[in-house]
Amino acid sequence: MSEHSERTKDTAGQPAGGGRTDPATEAFVAHRNLLFTVAYEMLGSAADAEDVLQETWLRWAGVDLGEVREQRAYLVRITTRQALSRLRTLGRRKESYVGSWLPEPLLTAPDVAEDVELADSVSMAMLLVMETLAPTERAVFVLREVFDLGYDEIAEAVDKSPAAVRQIAHRARAHVAERRPRGIVSPTETRDALDAFQRAVETGDLQSLLDILAPDVVLVGDGGGVKQAVLRPVVGADKVARLLIGGLGKVTAPSMRPAQVNAYPALVLRLDGELDTVVAVRIDDGLITGLYAVRNPAKLTHMQQETALRR
Repeated sequence: MSEHSERTKDTAGQPAGGGRTDPATEAFVAHRNLLFTVAYEMLGSAADAEDVLQETWLRWAGVDLGEVREQRAYLVRITTRQALSRLRTLGRRKESYVGSWLPEPLLTAPDVAEDVELADSVSMAMLLVMETLAPTERAVFVLREVFDLGYDEIAEAVDKSPAAVRQIAHRARAHVAERRPRGIVSPTETRDALDAFQRAVETGDLQSLLDILAPDVVLVGDGGGVKQAVLRPVVGADKVARLLIGGLGKVTAPSMRPAQVNAYPALVLRLDGELDTVVAVRIDDGLITGLYAVRNPAKLTHMQQETALRR
């Protein structure tokens, strides 16, 4: 293994041997959670975000720190560029993906939900809205709206002029505003809707389920071609409700438990004790308008332990 690979591995946890770290490692570790959050919000994939962090570290390790005015800004710039490159590659992968593609769910700590703007930006609903942005638009939107970077800083990160970045930011903001959930939904509102949803599904109460689903609710499943899932979105309360009750009725003793996923309450379905599905929701005006069921095992690895997110 190369020296760079060893150092990359060390930055993921504690310094090797528990000794003192060099300034480059200290700076990277200090900002690691922030950099992961930038990459994850741009990509919607924790696995790809981790790869971006490794690439960022390899470039950062070769930088002359004496030439760096502001370490945080410099690291964010490297991360953004690497994430943009990865986002374009990811776009090509999605074209051949089996069925619908959903963001990778993260088990998050309660403190993430306390930062309302950060929680909103990493919610499954918002990540799906950001999927509709072009790569540069997404980078600009994330850096400006979530991390409040100045236009000059963003311009350096995306290789555009500050004037162009202002235009891109305005366009991205308007695009997102048209598609995002109507108003920021509190965790309590989400939890209440999920509780009603869970009761209705577990008891097979079709009418109660219809009462909590919006008429135009959309169910999206992601099995990645590995696990059975709806290949195309299912639209409409009646279709979704009957599919859910009929499908779960055939499953032997499923266990549904609440969990904090992407800063909001969600449901985790286990079969025979094994993690099978993560169900996140979108709420508009008190009703569930989106149900996002992730079953692809490759996307459930970050549900084993909490992921730290920071702004």
